Amino acid sequence: MSNKRFIPVIVILCVSFLLSVSFLSCQMKDKKVLIYTKNGEGFIHDNIQASVDMLSQLCEDNSIEYDLSDDPSVFTEDNLQQYDALIFSNTNNEAFDNNEQRLVFKRYIQAGGGFVGIHSACGSERQWPWFWKMLGGTFVRHCPGQEFLIKITDPTHPSTEHFTGDWEGWSDEGYYLHHLNPDIHVLLSHDMTTIEDNGKDEYPGTIFGDLYPGAWCHEFDGGKEWYTSYGHNIDHYSDANFQKHILGGILWTIDKPKPDFKKAKANKINLID
Repeated sequence: MSNKRFIPVIVILCVSFLLSVSFLSCQMKDKKVLIYTKNGEGFIHDNIQASVDMLSQLCEDNSIEYDLSDDPSVFTEDNLQQYDALIFSNTNNEAFDNNEQRLVFKRYIQAGGGFVGIHSACGSERQWPWFWKMLGGTFVRHCPGQEFLIKITDPTHPSTEHFTGDWEGWSDEGYYLHHLNPDIHVLLSHDMTTIEDNGKDEYPGTIFGDLYPGAWCHEFDGGKEWYTSYGHNIDHYSDANFQKHILGGILWTIDKPKPDFKKAKANKINLID
């Protein structure tokens, strides 16, 4: 190929790339998320600020508007209807102050809202079975922090497609959850053969064989939900693979219309449901 022919090809490729980036930016311009970090009484992770810094930067880099809050008073229908997703970043224990706020959250999901949960978000609302089903499960315990192998269970999802093989060299707490919703679509899994844990025989035992779900997505009760159990350490939030994992989960979750509260059916909250 001559230089004269080669240069136009480069120009065409560059223009195509810029157009695709511009198109993606236009798609994201009307998207908005709430980054929510409330913790109730109990253990509070020291990674929250790092996670907020990462999420803020990801949103800015991808033309996604965002608000930050740890105040559950933001859970009103008038306020939540502006958000394409609610990101529970290392929330834990009670995420809400009262059942009115829980009702608004449930109605938001039923309205077609999105939910992204990171790490200890699975320890939120431990007395509310509907929340467990929505997130995909509820925290029971974790193995000691250590390096273990993470299997790429679905390499085609936006939150996993950047991996070229199994996720090696990652050190974290391997989270184990109870009440896993059978409709979750597993994306990443702990390789249990690489985890040292004296309580492993007690739970989870061999119920999942040599793998245990570590990240997943599903659609539940009208909403679109994505969760990752990884992200205990502060330095995780500056890791490129983890950032791409989180970004892919957010982009998958917000790829839908804005919530429409006319679709919501719940009119009361019963914490046994």
